Amino acid sequence: MPIVEIDSKSGFCFGVVTAIKKAEEELKKGNTLYCLGDIVHNNEEVERLKQKGLVTINHEEFKRLRNVKVLLRAHGEPPETYRIAKENNIEIIDATCPVVLRLQQQIKESYINGSSENEEIVIYGKRGHAEVNGLVGQTEGKAIVIEGSEDWSLVDTSKKILLYSQTTKSVEGLNKMAEGLRSLQANDNMLEYHDTICRQVANRIPNIREFATKHDVVLFVCGEKSSNGKVLFEECKKVNPDTHMISNISMIDNQYLTNKKSIGICGATSTPKWLMEEIAEYVINIVNGKL
Repeated sequence: MPIVEIDSKSGFCFGVVTAIKKAEEELKKGNTLYCLGDIVHNNEEVERLKQKGLVTINHEEFKRLRNVKVLLRAHGEPPETYRIAKENNIEIIDATCPVVLRLQQQIKESYINGSSENEEIVIYGKRGHAEVNGLVGQTEGKAIVIEGSEDWSLVDTSKKILLYSQTTKSVEGLNKMAEGLRSLQANDNMLEYHDTICRQVANRIPNIREFATKHDVVLFVCGEKSSNGKVLFEECKKVNPDTHMISNISMIDNQYLTNKKSIGICGATSTPKWLMEEIAEYVINIVNGKL
């Protein structure tokens, strides 16, 4: 009989856990609660909370609201969002992750205290990502976002560079950005390097590599919008080519499980435990011939 194991270290990071807990506490009161953007990049969890009454809105819809409660998810928001909330008498339930909040404050201080003529704030992250939008907002939109070496040309390397990172990026990637930008500058002291990566997230990479090597096949459970999920999936794939990304039960191909003695189930920081457990139960029924 094949072994089916769920990775004990996969699942929500503490920032997402806090955001969902705050949402559920408010919904239990029977009040209408809006969430600015998907509370987590996982459609299954978003749908679960929708059934409980959580209403997901975008920024344009947010601007039109008055006298309501709005949850800000773990990704954080730019100052503009708080200004609109105050003007429209919107009560904010702030679930911004403490790690993200600390990073926002760092970038804001660098922007206020720095010299725009001689310094440039650079953020390594995914352009348009909710967290990155919140970080850029601390600089009135003036920070430069880089996703890879193809974006180095966007940076004025004649200035001192203050390099920060989206909290969920890889340490390896950030080091590569720092080394590349430094190589384009006249001297080494023109780059100020801030390692702002969340270690709870970064540590998932070595853990998930180890987990993936233990199994014949890996089912990586992840929402399509999850940046962190894409990174972790690729790490699994590197050490175990027989790794398959799925977002729910319907995406499981029975051929994935044929002649496998060990089946691993893992996921991103945006993947709920209940979903991995549901998939594990489904897989067990398949291998036992019940489906």
